[in-house]
Amino acid sequence: MYELDRVVVLAGGLSAEREVSLRSGQRVRDALAKAGIDAVVADADAELLTHLRADPPSAVFPVIHGASGEDGAIREVLGLVGTPYVGSVASACQMAFDKPTAKALVGAAGVVTPQSVTLPRETFHDLGASAVIDLIIAKLGLPLYIKPSRGGSALGASPVHTAAELPAALLGCFAYGDIALIERFISGMEVTVGVIDLGRGPLALPPVEIVPGDAGYDYAARYTAGKTEFYVPARLSGEIAAQAAHIAIAAHTVLGLRDLSRTDLIVDETGTPYFLEVNASPGMTETSTLPMALEASGHTFGTTCVSLLQLAAARRT
Repeated sequence: MYELDRVVVLAGGLSAEREVSLRSGQRVRDALAKAGIDAVVADADAELLTHLRADPPSAVFPVIHGASGEDGAIREVLGLVGTPYVGSVASACQMAFDKPTAKALVGAAGVVTPQSVTLPRETFHDLGASAVIDLIIAKLGLPLYIKPSRGGSALGASPVHTAAELPAALLGCFAYGDIALIERFISGMEVTVGVIDLGRGPLALPPVEIVPGDAGYDYAARYTAGKTEFYVPARLSGEIAAQAAHIAIAAHTVLGLRDLSRTDLIVDETGTPYFLEVNASPGMTETSTLPMALEASGHTFGTTCVSLLQLAAARRT
């Protein structure tokens, strides 16, 4: 494998998920240090390009979440500099980060995903919020789930059980983006499936079952130890677990993702897994599901990070 000299873990950024990204970056850096790799954490700021040019690293491990980190922008810039990096190329990130686009592409590949509509803020203003809301409910029914078309960590996302709750949910959504993805709410088991590719093709990791508290799997439940229970592997039959793995691999492949990804699903009471979204830059914190699944599959977190960096350095893009 490619010999690593020095690597940069890219964390932080200016999105609402900055603090989570910094925690992810620190955990990756610590794991690399334990594996004997010279690693530093750098932010996506005005000094980054100067540092990359003055002391080019063997490779970069991006763990910036949210806009710029997951929408492909920072990877475009790394490509311009000629710095190799772990993870998907910019064009794949752009498709994965936009939830309606990802749903459409993965759905076209035969994967089941909740029925939905995608509407910008202006539509409600220009055509009248009440009339548009009536059409949405007539088409999708209730309950619904509202979330920004781009972004993560459940920021701006909320369930809607009655028509009266929908306007407030949309306002909360629009606080984090100008376009809302409005899905039919599917009740069931929340499951996430990580995918890792260490050079032999994408491999689905054990599914992780998420059991949040009464407040649901919101921002606090995701990143506060003890607020959420996780089962690895998820309490699924072998057949349903295989279906979930198939969906994760399909999403990874259809969207052209590389190295690693995480697909979020809901398994309804009939045992049908529904694709919700895919993340091209999964969280790496102590409560993040991808590291849990890696450990459960027998992969050491630090060793896996080293292997991904070696693959990135060897391909140089």
